[in-house]
Amino acid sequence: MEKSLLLIIPLALGYLLDLLLGDPEKLPHPVRFFGNLIYKGEQLLNKQKHRFLKGILLALVLCLLTFYTFKIMVDLLLSLHAYLYLVFAGAFVFYGLANKGLIDEGRAVFQVLHTQGLEAGRKQLSRLVGRDTSNLNSQQIRIAVLETMSENLSDGVIAPLFYYALAGVPGMMAYKMINTLDSMLGYRNQRYEQFGKFAARLDDAANFIPARVTALLMALVTWCWQAMVFVFKYGRKHKSPNAGYPEAALAGILNCRLGGPNVYHGVLVHKPYIGEQNRAIEHQEIYRVSRINHSTCFAMVAAIMLLSLLVL
Repeated sequence: MEKSLLLIIPLALGYLLDLLLGDPEKLPHPVRFFGNLIYKGEQLLNKQKHRFLKGILLALVLCLLTFYTFKIMVDLLLSLHAYLYLVFAGAFVFYGLANKGLIDEGRAVFQVLHTQGLEAGRKQLSRLVGRDTSNLNSQQIRIAVLETMSENLSDGVIAPLFYYALAGVPGMMAYKMINTLDSMLGYRNQRYEQFGKFAARLDDAANFIPARVTALLMALVTWCWQAMVFVFKYGRKHKSPNAGYPEAALAGILNCRLGGPNVYHGVLVHKPYIGEQNRAIEHQEIYRVSRINHSTCFAMVAAIMLLSLLVL
């Protein structure tokens, strides 16, 4: 079987499965297994002296272990039969993508807020974000959803696809391990400041290119020049070296203002504003944002397929 088909067929299969199934909570998921490994490693190593070095050790061991475990499995299945590999790889592309699940979660917050009111909207949002939702108003809830959908379009969709294009399923799963390490350890508090610092920086480095690719694709699929204007104007102003780029693109597309101060884990964090028009976000705008996410994901999948046909 041609190399290009070994890349394209699992990608198509995983993408279609994600469109159909999203992220079923009852199915076993490798990210949950990654989380358990990280938890056990953190409990064992995050104590006493040299926490920064121990954090580096944990992150590198888990990332390398993930990459080479999947590489060995891929090589073994290819040696047995290409069809076994295609099924395996398609399943893990599905696991690596979080496009439909992200969109469904965002739409659920808007819908609950619209039909059940403010308190229910706050509770629904708390499933999706790390900030304190207890005092948010309707506008702040909707803005939080838009920020999360744009940022995670990069982290949960474009970045995994980017690393799949570079290194197949092993690359995609290694990226998911990096992202999970950051989500569990990358906090600036007494417990994780030293131990999780390397994981946070590794995640920043891994997302550097994908975040900018995400912003570019968002502008292209909406044919919105203002998105790129906002990317250059506001992308670097975000506290994160990466999250500001897709957020700025979305703010440009919707001509709205995102960002601003929020409470995380009891601490007020002053985040810069992204955008200029401090207007009300309407309920129906979630449908447009959902289409942007779907279109951006499809564009990335199509680009990978086209490039694989031309290069491989």
